[in-house]
Amino acid sequence: MEANAHRSQGFVGCDGVRIENGNFKVHVASNQYKTASPYIRRDFYKITLFKGISRLHYADTGILIDKPALTFSNPLVPYAWEPISDHWNGYYCQFTEEFMNIHERNHLSFQDSPLFKIGGNPVCFLSEEQYANVETLFKKMIAEEATDYVHKYEVIKNYVNLIIHEALRMQPATPVSRPTSAAVRITMSFMELLEKQFPVLAPSQALELKTAGDYAKNLAIHVNHLNHAVRDVTGKATTVHIRERIIAEAKLLLRNTDWSIADIAYALGFDYPAYFNNFFKKQTGMTPRSAKLVTTGSI
Repeated sequence: MEANAHRSQGFVGCDGVRIENGNFKVHVASNQYKTASPYIRRDFYKITLFKGISRLHYADTGILIDKPALTFSNPLVPYAWEPISDHWNGYYCQFTEEFMNIHERNHLSFQDSPLFKIGGNPVCFLSEEQYANVETLFKKMIAEEATDYVHKYEVIKNYVNLIIHEALRMQPATPVSRPTSAAVRITMSFMELLEKQFPVLAPSQALELKTAGDYAKNLAIHVNHLNHAVRDVTGKATTVHIRERIIAEAKLLLRNTDWSIADIAYALGFDYPAYFNNFFKKQTGMTPRSAKLVTTGSI
């Protein structure tokens, strides 16, 4: 993907404002949530640093946050905030997969991170010193975004990763038990199985699991049971997750390899290149050939 390619799409943030500056937003937060937020799935990852008292509801779990904390939300799990104290303040940043290049090869998968993955612990309680350290990183992001530096979003990505690694270093004050919901367990298993098929490293490595039925059979459950669980937990159909992951891998292969379109089509489980061409164009609005030419700068 070109440096500015992800900046043209934008997304709608939690305050309803469309974000056009690189699929990223960072803000100072102060008494924004005076009423409970809706329990829905958002289209972005979110990291919140704050002081105040509230309750976070996510998946089948609720946790009281009554001390300085960092929280991590992902696009797969619906969540809601329930404010308890009248006053709280802090910061938050929101970003998409495109912004962080989450599906890049050798990139730490957010879905594997204990902070973001389904069933992980999304809350990290902080000491005053830890809060101050993370606050400094948020302030640097805000300052960097206000500059005219052409590569400022690359710098901001580094700050986001620093916050994530700082949180990984901290021992949570209150461990959250692994969700017991059958739907959450099934969804976790499906997502893990989906990610195990990637990255595709050779044209001869065709995907073994292509449909929701293939995943259901592998998990030894009925496909309707799988579909219901995944939609209930993530708000998206099983086929949508499969489709989006294949498209993400297709874009990487088109950009980073010299494979032919036919080789990529076969590696991604398509029997004929024409099927892959139609699939890719329907999802992205361009043909694989056009996408490859754009990413290699040939046009």
